[in-house]
Parts: sequence; C-alpha cells; structure tokens
Amino acid sequence: MTLREAVAQLGTVAPGAPLLALGQTVFWDEPMKAGLALEAANAGVEFVAGVHDTDYFAKAPGTKHAKNQFLTLPHNDGSTKALWSAAAEFSCLFGSETVITKDALIKAGLRFDRLNQIRKGFLDEATQAWGWRGIVSLDEQPPITLEVKADALSRELCKTLKWSIDESTSSFGGEGFDRAVKKGDELNAHFCDSADRDGQTLSQVYRDLLPKIYSFVANRPVQMETTQTSQLLRFNRSTCTLPRFDLLRKFIEDSSAREAYDQAIKGFPGLYSLAKFGTGAIPFDLVIPGVGRGTIRVGNRGIVINTPRPQFLSFKNPIQSLEEFAKLIESKFGTECVLVGKAVTLIGMLGREFVFSFHEGASSYVKASRELHRALDFRVNPILRIRYQLWDSLENLQGWFKLPEPLHRAFGSDDVCFPSFAARWRAVGLEQKERLARLGTLRKPIDLVQYLEQLVGGAWSTQAKEYIVLQRQLSVLSREVEDLSEKRTRIYGRLREIRGLWQELERQKGDHFRERIFDRLASETDMETRARYSQRIFLLQSERDSLKGALHKLGRKQREAAQDPAVMRAHERRREIEIEAELKRLKLIREAIVSSTGLENANRRPAAWWLPMISPDGKLFDAVMKSAECWWEPMN
Repeated sequence: MTLREAVAQLGTVAPGAPLLALGQTVFWDEPMKAGLALEAANAGVEFVAGVHDTDYFAKAPGTKHAKNQFLTLPHNDGSTKALWSAAAEFSCLFGSETVITKDALIKAGLRFDRLNQIRKGFLDEATQAWGWRGIVSLDEQPPITLEVKADALSRELCKTLKWSIDESTSSFGGEGFDRAVKKGDELNAHFCDSADRDGQTLSQVYRDLLPKIYSFVANRPVQMETTQTSQLLRFNRSTCTLPRFDLLRKFIEDSSAREAYDQAIKGFPGLYSLAKFGTGAIPFDLVIPGVGRGTIRVGNRGIVINTPRPQFLSFKNPIQSLEEFAKLIESKFGTECVLVGKAVTLIGMLGREFVFSFHEGASSYVKASRELHRALDFRVNPILRIRYQLWDSLENLQGWFKLPEPLHRAFGSDDVCFPSFAARWRAVGLEQKERLARLGTLRKPIDLVQYLEQLVGGAWSTQAKEYIVLQRQLSVLSREVEDLSEKRTRIYGRLREIRGLWQELERQKGDHFRERIFDRLASETDMETRARYSQRIFLLQSERDSLKGALHKLGRKQREAAQDPAVMRAHERRREIEIEAELKRLKLIREAIVSSTGLENANRRPAAWWLPMISPDGKLFDAVMKSAECWWEPMN
C-alpha cells in the first residue's frame, strides 16, 4: 500500500494513535519520513518526530580515555569491529555502513594472511565501510545523548558533516555540482543556526533541527510535533499511570514477567537474560539527572539502580504497585527521572500509545519484542513499515552523476545520467555478486593473473605474459630440482637398505662367532665364513660412504640451483606479481560489494538530505514518496 493508503487505514488499525518517528540522529534516514508527515497532515492525523536521546553515545573499544572528548572513526572489521554509532553517523552519497568483512574477502578468494603479513594495518584498510563515518565518545563511561553538551561535540560534528557534504557534492559535475554545493551550504546553515546557542545538549540541537531538516528534504514546510524520549518517558507519580508505562507495570507487579522476557529473547544474538544484569533485574533502565543511566534491580527490601555509581532505595515491605514504585523514585531522585525500556521493551512502552513508523530493516529486536508481547498477552499497536526505492525513482529525472571511484568499473563509466543509473543499478549489483563468486573460484595465482588479463587488460596483459615466462623458467628449474631430489630420495632409500643389511650381517656374524668359534678350535672353513661376513660388511660400508658423498654433492647442486641469483630474482618477481594480483583482487572485491550490497543498503535507508542535493526542485522526493511501499507489522 502507499503512504496515503497507510495513513487512511490508521484510524482502523490503531484508532486515535499518533504516528511516531523516533531516531537518534537527524542526519540519516529519519527525515525520509517527511512524506509520511505530509500525508498525515493532509488527513488530520497527528505526526510526532522525536529524538531518541536516552541511549548511550557510541564508545570505541581500544581508544584512550579523554573526558568530554569525541572522535570520528570509520567502521571496519578490525580495530572498530564493535563500533556502533547511531547518534552521530554520516554517509556520503552512495555510501553506507557496509563493512567488507574478513570472511567476505576470504570467501572471494583473497589470500588474506599473506597480505596481512606484508602490510601493517591491512585488516582495517581492507574491510573499511566505504562512504561512512561515525563519532564516538572517548569517555571511559560514555554518556547518554541527553547529557552530551553540544559545545563539546560541535567541532567534531561540523567536521564530519562537512566531510559527508563535500564527498557528496564531488559526485556531481557542471551545473549539478553548483546546485549540490548550494544545497550542502543550506544544510550546513540549518545545523549552524540550531547549534549556535550556548549551553545546549545534542538532543536539543537535533530536536530544533527536526522540522528544518524535514522541510529541507521535502522542499516544502512540514507540519509536525517534536519530542524526545527524555520527555516522553519522564517518570514520576503524575506520569506513571500513562499507558506507555503499562509494560513496566507488568514487571513491577508480577515477577513471572521476568521469566517471560528471558524466554522471549532466547536465540537472539546480543540479547542477555536478566540474570546477566544482577539479581532482581528488570528490562528497564532509569536515567537519573546528573547521575547517569542504569538497569533497575527490584528486591523485597530495596532497589538498586546500576548507574556508574550505583544508587539505592530501601523499604520495609515488597513493592505492590507501579504507583508505589513511582513514589519511591520521585522521593529519592525527584520528578525529572526518565524510565526507558531496553531494546526489547522500548517498543512495547511507546507502541501502547503510538504507532511506530520504521523503515525496512530498522530495529533488529522487533521479533523478540513481539514474542514478549505474546507471552504477556500485552496489546501493542502494529508498526508501520516503509520501503523506499531511491535509485529507481531517478528514472524520469534529468541530471548526471560523476560517480565515485568504487563505482566506475561496475557502471563502465565515470559519468552516468540519472535514468541510466536507475535502469542499471540492479543489474550492476547482480553482475558484481557474480564477479565475487567468480573471484572465489580463482585459487591458483596463474588463474587470477589470467582473469585480470581478460578483465582489465592493459598492464595486466604484460604482467600475465611475464608471469607465464617466469612460470616456465621456474618450472624447468623445478624439474631439475625434482630430479635431484628424486636421486637423493633413491640414495636415502638405498642407505636404509644398507643399514638393514649391515645390521643383519652383524647379527649373523655374531651368531656364527658364538656358535662356531668362541671357546672352540675353529676350523678353516669357519674362519673363511667369518671372513666372508667381514668382506660383505666392508663392501656395504664402502657403498654407504660412496653414497653419502654423492648425497652431499647432490645437495650442493640442489642448493646452488635454488640459490642462483637469476632463479631467486625470478621467484621474487613472481611473488611480486602475485601480491599485485591479490591487491587487485582486493580492489575488485571492495568495488563489487560497494556496487551491490552497499548500493542496496543505501537504497533501503538513505541519508535523507541526499534527495534535495540530487534534485533541488523536490521532484526526486515526490517520486520516492509516490513509489514508497508500506505494510503493517503486527506486534502481538
């Protein structure tokens, strides 16, 4: 169904419920929901855009701790593998947070370990997501977004926003470049206008930006209400009876809800049973002004809040109701605390009163949330899912892309008009996935070199011819070395035979001596027999010595053949070509993933501000919203 049809059905699906668009940043895909906001305004439906400011700000593992400082990082499968930056992430046009994993490189045939040995920091460089940057906190205990002062972050935020804008404008030429620069300046001006006030938090800046960015993306004013989770989920005696805290009531008033939670999250990666958080833990956190955020643990005689510095409440009898719980919280910490559900329970809190609008693929914990609601027989409004077709929507627009380097080979050109990009991007993605599969079959260096000759030509034709000549030269040497090796092997075999024969003759000679000569008057025949034993042993000894000499000479010849300067240079040159071929394979892999999976991810959840940069007249926005597909995802 279309956006308009979805809004029209809202009164039946969730009567009286406002639409809620909740995101941690305004610079990614959330403002794409401007189309939904416009349809809601036309239908007289309430639309609320909010800043999710009660989650933790990203922290990068392994960075030096520096209080109130921030750093922009790329995402890769090495030093920033565990990075998760949602409150301050940026993608340039065509970019996405598509990490090119080590497993993907190896699957595509890359001789990873070999390259990793010769290049310092190779894993980070090889696996870095193209066109994406995220800002992280350097605090040992990262703050929640609500507590981040805009002044502390503004420098890094400005720098990273400028990077994403500049990288994007470089994807246009001629008049398109000038128009893109103008729109980039307009976006930056909106940010500066909202951020240029002393004493603000990041969430206040984002909240002020929401209507500006929505209107910027839609190329027309967009009516909406704005909020933030620190306001929506403020918890005290006057708010605790709101439906948004009904799910919390289940956990406060019925301990069996904890068992239902643990059962619901089984099998979901990254989710932990409540015991992981301590005795009495419930899947909710309390944000205490000036103290921080921590998991709530409820006992029979007290409550522990696992903030960085734990907070405690004590009481004589077990808590019987949510109202009693709210009274305790307010009495100890005041009226400004925020009670926020963890990943699985947040949807159940706000979904009680609102209808979440999620883009396709957003929120990986929805299935676990649904399992919990079913287990508790807890009614929650369905989610409105939205799928966009950004690249397809370019088909009827005029303009040109000056494609970034990773897309050149895939599209066969540096410059591509909008309709051609729309017509080709899916086919390009399929071709690049086939290329990845083909690369994965090229396990022998000669196969890879010949593939590069066919695909790239030019210098690789020369490289392939040289590699074949080197292969032939080294093959002749290899046969010579193998011949010498075979001769040595035969000598070693004969030496083993000699050793066996020698030992047997020595045994027979000893037996003969004890039986026929020792302590006896030996006959002439016996003495002749003994002499024959000695003669045969002597001949074996002579043959052994001769063979050892031959073995030594063969070994010297083998070493000389292998260590010949010309031969060693041939080996080195062959290794150089093989390394060059692997580096070229790496580039092809990265291009293929950026041109396939990367473009698919960018199409699914684009940074909304790309649209006016591509099409300042709003035609792309209109086309994207017209083709948007919606569906209801039940949460019970």
